[in-house]
Amino acid sequence: MDFSWSDEQRELFDAIEKFAAAELGRNLFANDREGVFDRDGWNKCGNMGIHGLAVPEIYGGLGRNAVTTVGALERLGYACRDNGLIFSINAHMWTVCAPLVGFGTEEQKRRYLPDLCNGKLIGANAVSEPGSGSDAYSMRTQAAKKGGRYILNGNKTFVSNGPVADVMIAFAVTDKQKAGGGISAFLVEKSFKGVSVARTLEKMGLRTSPMAEIFFEDCEIPEENRIGEEGAGAGIFMHSMIWERGCILASAVGAMQRLLEQSIQYARERKQFNTPIGKFQQVSCKIVDMKMRLESARHMLYYAAYRKDQSKSPYMETAMAKLHISESWIRSCEDAIQIHGGYGYMAEYELEREMRDALGSRLYSGTSEIQRNLIASFLGL
Repeated sequence: MDFSWSDEQRELFDAIEKFAAAELGRNLFANDREGVFDRDGWNKCGNMGIHGLAVPEIYGGLGRNAVTTVGALERLGYACRDNGLIFSINAHMWTVCAPLVGFGTEEQKRRYLPDLCNGKLIGANAVSEPGSGSDAYSMRTQAAKKGGRYILNGNKTFVSNGPVADVMIAFAVTDKQKAGGGISAFLVEKSFKGVSVARTLEKMGLRTSPMAEIFFEDCEIPEENRIGEEGAGAGIFMHSMIWERGCILASAVGAMQRLLEQSIQYARERKQFNTPIGKFQQVSCKIVDMKMRLESARHMLYYAAYRKDQSKSPYMETAMAKLHISESWIRSCEDAIQIHGGYGYMAEYELEREMRDALGSRLYSGTSEIQRNLIASFLGL
């Protein structure tokens, strides 16, 4: 494996870092407190090409491979402190753009992907339900075929981007007799009759990424808005999960780099007993641990992306990357707070927000327990 970057890749990463540092994260303290989504930042990311990193150029994207994509997202996470905005971008990329690229018809791709790439459209994914959670295939939302349309009824929860989404991919049961094989996926526009945002959900972290419950009441969906064949929903969902688990925490690796640098600087400048605290072994060892976690997380991130680019099965590697990076991000946040002492507990140092944002990574895209179960199954257990 050779992860040395070409001049073109370095130019892309440097441009993203410069852009993010200059244009993103404005009013973040207030936006986090009030739960405000940065639509202006979203639009700028669209103009920068970030939303369409992995989408073929013919449909308005940049056409980058998986390794380049996670490299770009790592640099975005390093320079942009708005983890909520980045989370919304990831939800948009992996649960809407990716399945459209993989399973959409030519007409669907040309109709939706260009504006999903440039930021004019915001995408969301409607799969989780109040009673399903990690058991996603036990959903109760149903879609009944009626002539050239499907009639969708049910409700979804934990819909990231739900309050602001223009189009979502909704999963519903089309054949009760086939369990996971009887689920289909549909492109649902917010303008369709019968679609309603029930309520916006308030979260502990990632507060700048809006989330909502969505209700479908006799929602009519044209047959041409079904993605893939009827009953192909489970495969489409798994395709999205492979992309999502492998890429969604690339920005967290960038955030871990930022936390490490911030902690090193503080440990050099902060003095106790007339000595920089970095000279104390208990502090320096925490920083070493942060460095170790960063490098192992980065390796697992790029190895999973490499396997995808090589058309090798990335199932176990993406689960491992998701598990390890999420746990490492949280641990590094804890260490950074401890190194900063009382100041780390104060909102103005922004470490407490980083911690709140990181905690959610144990839950979304499959909990840490689910990832361990998946890895165990690949080990024959």
